[in-house]
Amino acid sequence: MYEKSQQLFERAQQSIPGGVNSPVRAFRSVGGTPIFIQKAEGPYLYDVDGRRYIDYIASWGPMILGHAWQPVVKAIQEYAAYSTSYGAPTQLEVEMAELIISMTPNVDLIRMVSSGTEACMSAIRLARGYTGRNKIIKFEGHYHGHADPFLVKAGSGVATFNIQIVPGVTPGVSQDTLTAAYNDLEAVKKIAAAHKGEIAAIIVEPVAGNMGCILPGPGFLEGLRSLCDMEGIVLILDEVMTGFRLAPGGAQERLGIRADLLTYGKVIGGGMPVGAFGGRKEIMQQVAPLGNVYQAGTLSGNPIAMIAGYTLLRELKNNPSIYRELEEKTIYLRDGLDKVLQAWGQPYQINQLGSMISVHFSEHPVIDFASASAANNQRFKLFFHALLKRGVYLPPSAFESWFLNNALQQKDLDDTIRAVKESLEEL
Repeated sequence: MYEKSQQLFERAQQSIPGGVNSPVRAFRSVGGTPIFIQKAEGPYLYDVDGRRYIDYIASWGPMILGHAWQPVVKAIQEYAAYSTSYGAPTQLEVEMAELIISMTPNVDLIRMVSSGTEACMSAIRLARGYTGRNKIIKFEGHYHGHADPFLVKAGSGVATFNIQIVPGVTPGVSQDTLTAAYNDLEAVKKIAAAHKGEIAAIIVEPVAGNMGCILPGPGFLEGLRSLCDMEGIVLILDEVMTGFRLAPGGAQERLGIRADLLTYGKVIGGGMPVGAFGGRKEIMQQVAPLGNVYQAGTLSGNPIAMIAGYTLLRELKNNPSIYRELEEKTIYLRDGLDKVLQAWGQPYQINQLGSMISVHFSEHPVIDFASASAANNQRFKLFFHALLKRGVYLPPSAFESWFLNNALQQKDLDDTIRAVKESLEEL
């Protein structure tokens, strides 16, 4: 069934560590051979063996309008003819920054970078430079990229591979990263009290997407905001997944939370390699060349990434009904999944907000990393492969959110629900 993918995977392992350029793609969490993709269009992926899949990854979030959306493709083609990189300022960078600021609350200044990892790494450095403090608080199971400070009790691939200690991360770096359970405000308050005057930042995924889709409990984010105000701590919302997906203004707008700094990833490049960090003027003014917090990159503000992202974000700003349509589709899918899972009769939980959703085979609500880890993730492995052979492509890990795109039609959703019913019967 996957003959060409198998051949490519065997070949790849001779030249690429594990045969992949990002660990979760290796399928080790779910077993089997990773699928090599040849192309994608609209809501579908097509592999090298000629099979089509309904896609619920959307390149881990940014393909909000579907793959190969023609206005983005045409814009990239046009701008590529001008050159793929300048290493110098462009008018497009200015227009992109202005567009993001016009859509997003609490962003006065924004700096483009090349990835979500770089955005989060830079935001932490900036918070430390601004406050003169060293320690940060992050949450168990949250993933902010692979920079050293974030690999302590991280989610995403780190959780998928059950890596407890990452070699190469020094004890000194680890000691400055304090962790708490997501949705446990009292634990955060105790950490802040125990390290009073030492904490530069609290960084949080406002809606967790790297241990499945997990929503903030009532008052949790509001409590973090109040604590940061009282203690002079910088509150960083990692909106690499939620930014421009849950609303034009991201989780800040959807949940009514005020951040000091925000980080973004590939969504602002329409899936191109790009990221950004931004926030309050008095903090962002500490970034070089205005201040002494240094951050630089030849590809920051790359023209191809900028035109792709600008084209996508302008559409989202001008047509906010896209978010209503996406949520209606996600609720339709959620309700269909709920119906067939109820009939199946085994324990499950469905978490959903906006166009993010995940299924957990658990008797108990999944509210943090511990409860996500306690689910029957062996069952998810079987579920994943049963759906894959029926042409439905889920994230190959129980610790990842699913992302819907607006190119999905009702037939795709009905086909998915039918495939889930057949898969559960097979299990």
